[in-house]
Amino acid sequence: MAWALCAAAVVFALPSASAVGVKQAAGSSIEIRRTEYGIPHIVAHNYSDLGYGYGYAFAQDNACEMADRVLTLRGQRSQYFGASAMNNGSLAGSVSNLDSDTYFQALRRSDTVEKVLGEPAPVGPTPQARQIVDGYVAGFNQYLKDVGVAHLPDPTCRGKAWVGAITAADVWTNMLDIDQVNGVSAMRAQVAEAAPPAPGAAPASAGSTPAPPAAPRSGDTGSNGWAIGRAATANHDGMLLINPHLPWTGDARFYQVQLTIPGVLDVTGGSLYGTPVVEIGHTAGVAFTGTTDDATHMMLYQLQLVPGDPTSYLVDGKPEKMRRTDVPVTVLGEDGNPTTVVRTLYTSRYGPMLADGWTTATATTVLDARADDLRSVSEWLAMDRAQDVGQLRAAQQTYQGIPWSYTIATDRAGTAYMADAAVVPRITDAQIDKCDLAAISHVQGPLLDGSTTACAPGSEPGAVEPGLFGPASYPTLTRDDYVVNSNNPMYATNAAALLTGYPGMFGPDQVGPLGLALRPQLGLTMVTGRIAGTDGLGPAGFTLATLQELFTGDQDRSAQLGLSDVLAMCQAHPTLTATDGQSVDTTAACAALGRWDGRANSDSHGEILWSRLWSLLQRQVPHTWWRVAPDPNQLLTTPSGLNGDDPRVQKAFADAVETMSKQGGSFDSAPGDVRKWDGIPLPGCSSGEGCFNVVTALPASGQNGGVDASPANNADGSSFVMAVEMTPQGPRARTVLTYSESVNPASPHYADQTVLFSDKQWVTDRFTEAEINASPELQISYLRR
Repeated sequence: MAWALCAAAVVFALPSASAVGVKQAAGSSIEIRRTEYGIPHIVAHNYSDLGYGYGYAFAQDNACEMADRVLTLRGQRSQYFGASAMNNGSLAGSVSNLDSDTYFQALRRSDTVEKVLGEPAPVGPTPQARQIVDGYVAGFNQYLKDVGVAHLPDPTCRGKAWVGAITAADVWTNMLDIDQVNGVSAMRAQVAEAAPPAPGAAPASAGSTPAPPAAPRSGDTGSNGWAIGRAATANHDGMLLINPHLPWTGDARFYQVQLTIPGVLDVTGGSLYGTPVVEIGHTAGVAFTGTTDDATHMMLYQLQLVPGDPTSYLVDGKPEKMRRTDVPVTVLGEDGNPTTVVRTLYTSRYGPMLADGWTTATATTVLDARADDLRSVSEWLAMDRAQDVGQLRAAQQTYQGIPWSYTIATDRAGTAYMADAAVVPRITDAQIDKCDLAAISHVQGPLLDGSTTACAPGSEPGAVEPGLFGPASYPTLTRDDYVVNSNNPMYATNAAALLTGYPGMFGPDQVGPLGLALRPQLGLTMVTGRIAGTDGLGPAGFTLATLQELFTGDQDRSAQLGLSDVLAMCQAHPTLTATDGQSVDTTAACAALGRWDGRANSDSHGEILWSRLWSLLQRQVPHTWWRVAPDPNQLLTTPSGLNGDDPRVQKAFADAVETMSKQGGSFDSAPGDVRKWDGIPLPGCSSGEGCFNVVTALPASGQNGGVDASPANNADGSSFVMAVEMTPQGPRARTVLTYSESVNPASPHYADQTVLFSDKQWVTDRFTEAEINASPELQISYLRR
């Protein structure tokens, strides 16, 4: 319902006992209740008003990040910041403003969003999804109107000409781009710079292979997700650990929020910036999270070009003309005046053309299975209403829109569930064997033959659209003990029940010769140790307290496997030879490692030296320095031990010591000495080192605010963390949003939860009316439309 605007927002600071009475007196339709650390709880009576309240609350904390993001989505960064500056991409990676603008201007001109919005559900959005997006836009814009751009609290964008009202198209484009972050969106420069060879160019040599496209961003991001079932918990209910690892700056942050329509929807958790739904969290009956999956979501195709025409190609022997789009971009010149740069982009039947490998004979194009996937909004909104694993599965089977993550969930009945229900092109194993032209090691997926329809994605009964795998092909595992993932393939979801038999596009279904990576091995080891009661944390079985303790323990798997061997080596060989031939006295460094507790706590002195050593060892391929090599039949116990007699181990240690000495670093340095957010020491270390709590940062990270995603300001890793027990009486949860609710460095909620994270403290989740009204810091705002 569209109401006349009576008052944008009236804020009351209320004692908890009076909250309900004042609400009734105010007679308002939309309520924003903020509890400790500024966490908003939005209550409305329909989806449009719920979105309105959420958009308004989000703008209060993060208007500058949303404005900056919209500038990217509209392809207007060059207009304000120049063509050569790097865009503020955080998850898909940064490219030049000109490349970014060209890509997004072309996306806008393709009318992809408008076409999908014109489709009925489930291909197009549900009415509820449309309403919550429209409301979100209206709420955000109302905040800008109420406060005024010239008076925004964040100095990052206060008074800037590039800040203004947003549109529903901006939000839908944001969703589409998020869905493609590990696909075509990560190849924006390749798309923007693609051009046919100049007239008169020399023909390619026979049998030449195009150069591989640039690799998508591969920062130390990912996730951990645990669903613990009734057979493994002390109270025989379900528990979930949510631990996504994502950038701390820019557009890929989570916002902690609760969304409530009484009697219809009640969900709390993490919501990606600019999205009006909760992607990870819990309702009253089910808790769910996601981890980046191992599936292939995009395919590269090599086209055979028509001789003499590099913009036409052959399919089944018949020529097809590439679609051509002229893309103008407004650019701020060095003299301060705007100019227009026009690029011409080309698209094949599969998708956009790519820059690398375009010769007179062949060209490379990319097919992204999520090219028109806006179904994710409807799906997450349906999951936000689910009350058990069965309803959650039904939502996923209906919309089939999860873009790039596994689903891990549990409920009050103690069912532990995991699936790869993501959007995957239906390319069979037989097609891969027949159609693969050249493996490209650093780009996900092979290079397929685009000259024949036999290599195109096929159809499957039950799939929401042609060309996709349907629910019958999804790898799934349901257990009463546990399912876990740390970005490893689905086969190792449960150490006692390896999963096999699913299509290769979803990742390998067998253990490779290198076994598990250290982080997923550590996760499985911690879970099985807790179930057995052999981890020193008390009687067997999970409690909420032990679930929390396992996360905050900051274990380091590489240290568990190799620290004692390195100590024995350096104690026996106090002088070692570095790669440059210099003799290095390792006595002091060896003593520092001897004092290290083998963990990645913020005050674990000596971990930084170990991190340097491990980084050097990881570069040495093959990893034959293990005493016990990886054994696919011994997932949790191999590999193990570092061979201190191996010259490569000795040289790596000497190099690490020499480098730290030259740089003036202390061998006793702890994670919190060098990894900080706005000066706050951080625990955690890298995934490659085998840390469960992944955190990477620099001493100055976070000092420029949360909008700035430049390398000097950036941090990655654990973001929104939740430990939740789904009891028969309702959820009991503890959370921490590692970088806090606001990107505004002047906000009291810029780093308040970061202090908690540093101190290994948690926020008590306030979900029920009684819990929210009992908050000693409760503030209530009412919005009227």
